[in-house]
This record gives sequence, structure tokens and C-alpha cells, in this order.
Amino acid sequence: MNKYELALVVSARLEDEARDAVVEQAKGYITRYNGTITEVDEWGKKRLAYEIQKMHEGFYYFIQFEADSDCPAELERHMRIMDNVLRYLIVKKEA
Repeated sequence: MNKYELALVVSARLEDEARDAVVEQAKGYITRYNGTITEVDEWGKKRLAYEIQKMHEGFYYFIQFEADSDCPAELERHMRIMDNVLRYLIVKKEA
């Protein structure tokens, strides 16, 4: 099992429940592909470095998880088509 971190920027236009649903959906994809979530860090609303889809702010989440090497590719495949995810990045953490 490798350690990974998912950085997720969610649209600031969403209500709290919808935003939580997007994060839960991302966590569900991790567990679906045999990953285990170790930590979820919510940074809250932050200003974006540049405008994305005519938005200047987004909610930042950092999800640490352990998974097999095929999980990040599957996770990216799903993240790419999620409507309310502005940006995402999955990085492998050093052991």
C-alpha cells in the first residue's frame, strides 16, 4: 500500500450540504478502489490564485489515504467528470 494525498478544490457557490456531498463522493471513490482514508483536512474557503470558471474562491480539502497503485488513476478518472470540483491533484507521499 502506498500513501497518497488528494488536494481538492470545490466550488464556493455550493451550499454546505452539497459541498459535503462532493467530499463524501470523493472519499467513496477512494474506498471503492480498496483505499483507506487516514486523514481529512478542511482548510475552508480560500482565494484562488487565478480565476477558474469565473470564480475567485474555492473550498480546499486535503485527503490523505493509503491505496494500491491503481487507485489514483481510477480516482482521477472520476474526479475529471465531477461538476463541482474546480481542481484536484493526487500526489504520492514518501514513506
